[in-house]
Amino acid sequence: MIESTQIDPPGRALHRMLEAIQAVCRRCTGIKRKLLGALLLASMLATGCDAFSSEPTYGGLSVAGFNYTPYNLSRFVVTDKYGNRAGGGGDLMPGSGEGSLSCCYKLKGTEFMVKWEVYDADEAIKDLYAPIKKIHKETTVHLPPTKVNGGPGTRVLGLHFYPDDHVEFEFRTDLRGTRIFYAEIDDWLLRKQGKTFNDTLEDWIAFRRTARIAGEGWIKYRLTDTHDLGQYVFLTLLNPAFDQHPAIQQIIAETKDNPGAFGEAMEKLPAEVVEALKRNSFKPIETGGTHD
Repeated sequence: MIESTQIDPPGRALHRMLEAIQAVCRRCTGIKRKLLGALLLASMLATGCDAFSSEPTYGGLSVAGFNYTPYNLSRFVVTDKYGNRAGGGGDLMPGSGEGSLSCCYKLKGTEFMVKWEVYDADEAIKDLYAPIKKIHKETTVHLPPTKVNGGPGTRVLGLHFYPDDHVEFEFRTDLRGTRIFYAEIDDWLLRKQGKTFNDTLEDWIAFRRTARIAGEGWIKYRLTDTHDLGQYVFLTLLNPAFDQHPAIQQIIAETKDNPGAFGEAMEKLPAEVVEALKRNSFKPIETGGTHD
């Protein structure tokens, strides 16, 4: 026989707490009674209904955004169903986020709405005097009850914004945690091509192209390893349809869910395959959409 446990409704639980406060206060006299009652009531009010709710509550949160989209992330806001809000952003370029922090917030529950704004920097530089055209996006995020370490100021909620516009939450106690390193991929490509980064407009356009292609590699094949994505971008620039080559398709299938293996295999491509990619002299195979 399974015993059932009756849970008091919030109103009855609040009444029980008031009764407890009165019982404690009856043991004191004069100023002590008034002071103790005030302290207990203040504690109860500060806790509010959270004391009687089964929903998880996360207080003292700092918030950091990690941008893996090909756009600049200008602003994001997280809202729970109780009206609590947390926000951050700034002007996070693709691949950035570490070191940018907003504090201090409270969120409650397991279901959250995330709204954010991005803009296409390549479009924005076409007319530096025109208003920047913001792209508004939103999604919902489910977060199971999670144990959170750290105290106020060190308890960080990281929001990871992915190229397919889904968002993942992650609790952490530091500002590290970028998962896709576009800058490292771009630096590797420049060195491979015998160039150096001179911080020119042309370099930044090339960087955003790198981020855009790498994002496509994540969407199609869930590539996250820096080496894998670097090879994906390099071969895409060599031939946008490189992954339709039969030998490449076989490698993609064999290296699935094995970070680093795709990049290593691409470095060992037979010379005849590389030549076929350069000349586009092969019979393509349909890639069959995105990777689940």
